Amino acid sequence: MTKGLLAVIDMQHVFADPSSPWAAPRFTEAAAGVRRLLPAFGDRVAFTRFLAPAKPEGAWRAYYDAWPFALQPPDSRLWSLTGEFAPQALHVIDAPTFGKWTPELARLLGPDHRLILAGVSTDCCVLSTALAAADAGVEVLVAADACAGADDDSHTKALQIMDLYRPLIRVTGVAELLP
Repeated sequence: MTKGLLAVIDMQHVFADPSSPWAAPRFTEAAAGVRRLLPAFGDRVAFTRFLAPAKPEGAWRAYYDAWPFALQPPDSRLWSLTGEFAPQALHVIDAPTFGKWTPELARLLGPDHRLILAGVSTDCCVLSTALAAADAGVEVLVAADACAGADDDSHTKALQIMDLYRPLIRVTGVAELLP
């Protein structure tokens, strides 16, 4: 078993569906990396879901003015984990924020203080989660080949930014994380 907690960020239909305005073009490649990681972590896996708030507040109002399609209830198919991951999701953390470093995720991490991140979007929710967890003193490893961004350039730039935070955040690959 690999040390740490694997947090699989937002592997949802809204990011998988090529017709979605929020589609991650390399979602399929990221999903392949996640599939490779899952067995190494057993029940030490948390899946997260980005959800729209019932009523956007503050700057989120302007955000949802730009993306009105996303104002859907939590049970909308848009927000569901994709079919291959939904049955494997023992722990699901919902948040109406980009960052998924929540008290619930911190509790699941426990005293290990090692968080492995995979999922989408590298340049948004993965990045936001990594920075917040690192600020909390957690060792963060980002599985670059199990992530996908809004586009290849944004993905690469986000990985480069996160790698600037060494040793708090380290960008690595799936093969390096497997026993």
